[in-house]
Amino acid sequence: MVGGFEHDTNFLYFLFSASDGNEVTVSYCWYERKVEGWMAYKEYDDPAELRRLQVASAEILKEFDRVCAKLGIQYFVYAGTALGAVRHGGFIPWDDDIDVALLRADYERFLAEAPAEVGERFEVVDPRTTPHFPACNANLALANTVCVPEEFAGCPCRYKISIGIYALDDMVDDPLLFRRQCRSTWLWGRLAFLRATPTPYLAETGWKRVVVLAACRIAHTLMKLLGVSSQRIYGKWERAARRYEGCGSGRVADFTDRNPGDWSMSLTEIAPTKSIMFEGFLVQTACEDGVLLSRQYGDYLEIPPVEQRKNHRPCVLEFEPEQ
Repeated sequence: MVGGFEHDTNFLYFLFSASDGNEVTVSYCWYERKVEGWMAYKEYDDPAELRRLQVASAEILKEFDRVCAKLGIQYFVYAGTALGAVRHGGFIPWDDDIDVALLRADYERFLAEAPAEVGERFEVVDPRTTPHFPACNANLALANTVCVPEEFAGCPCRYKISIGIYALDDMVDDPLLFRRQCRSTWLWGRLAFLRATPTPYLAETGWKRVVVLAACRIAHTLMKLLGVSSQRIYGKWERAARRYEGCGSGRVADFTDRNPGDWSMSLTEIAPTKSIMFEGFLVQTACEDGVLLSRQYGDYLEIPPVEQRKNHRPCVLEFEPEQ
């Protein structure tokens, strides 16, 4: 999972009011169109390069697991990583990234305590402190690398080989309040992406692509002129995501997603976590991982056809220098 213009929605335009130094009012319109396979499958020219990237990413996951075990932080492999662990014992053969999820309190502990614990080859990338970071999740990265997904090609923040770390926030029971919350997190998440780059990856072609790209550039420029930082927009997103913290619903959701309800789960489906093999070492998975995978992928044991596969083949990839 990577931030950006995912799923089925593309921006049409934004109108920004003048800033008073504390608040920016945003009016926006958009159109929606189903885009099948937005996050496209792009086969690697060299299979050895894909495998090398998988091995490097697995190294990061192993370090993440070590640090979490030392700090007593609960996590579980998430989304396609959980699917790969259950179905393949490691990576989905064509996949090239790793995602993990934590409850909000554990996520905050990791960001606060892990930087002092990770090995010297690694670094914690926090959207609160990293200028122009285009996503609303944290990363654990190999410090001396570059791995830029195509959708982040125009971003001044140079992505590194990393794993995505996602916070799960409390989900309110009231359907109307939840829909409003989802609209807020969607808006601020997309604005965070646009603040980082005026030229996101788009599925559009022809005149629609020209119109949407022009709108993106206008929105990006207006945010720069108004002095709106990426960290400030991230703060708006986080406040929306944590709006019902402590509500006691017993359910949590991933508000980085366009449809958080699709990635929601009960606390009893997560904990206690259990061990599962991933690329030759043990990691943690949700106690009801099969239930979650069925909800998210349907028949998750069936290998999808090529046209339904997804990955994040980078446009720029630099591994650690050989010692």
